Amino acid sequence: MNPLALLRAFDDAVMPVRCVFCGTRVRAGEGIVCSDCFEDLPWRYSAPAPVRSPLEHEIAPLAYEFPVDAAIKLLKFRRRLYYGPALAQLACAALDDLPAGIDAVLPVPLHWRRQWLRGFNQAHEIAKPVAKWLGVPLIRDVRRRRATAPQSGLSARGRTDNLRNAFDARRGIARRHVLIIDDVMTTGTTVRQLGRAVLAAGAASVSALAVARAGP
Repeated sequence: MNPLALLRAFDDAVMPVRCVFCGTRVRAGEGIVCSDCFEDLPWRYSAPAPVRSPLEHEIAPLAYEFPVDAAIKLLKFRRRLYYGPALAQLACAALDDLPAGIDAVLPVPLHWRRQWLRGFNQAHEIAKPVAKWLGVPLIRDVRRRRATAPQSGLSARGRTDNLRNAFDARRGIARRHVLIIDDVMTTGTTVRQLGRAVLAAGAASVSALAVARAGP
């Protein structure tokens, strides 16, 4: 056995990769979610974006139900950053539902104050492995220009008003197809408002991929 293979075998014996949901040791090729948990998750149908959406696709492959909702909350509010790659692995299961030609990934940005208080952006933690999987860069020059109120609890009209002109994308996003990444999608208002800003900045087309969808 060559030294590199020996080192990997030692590392696997001392620090085996464990499934983030059940804690069992994952087999080679399973990622960080074991095949049993992967199959038992609340998968749902993925579909193109609604007719009035500026996005080409709005896909969320999972329902916002246990244990996916618990994992997202632990990442978002308890700083369990190891859930970021796990949730990215789940989101990547829906990549075949997206059109070819995606050449950049954009995590939904937080307002700088909220990101400073939280210490990280959960969408960014999910987007990094997705971008690596696709072999494309992350877009970083888009910001949330104002601290919007939480979307939860607002009506559909209230969600739209809350996020109107909330995002600022610099001119010159010369990309064929930008993929927006978020943790949870409910009505799709956030990704649509962000998508409009990205399209206005020069992108040819935009789609959105979230880990889970809340609601019907």
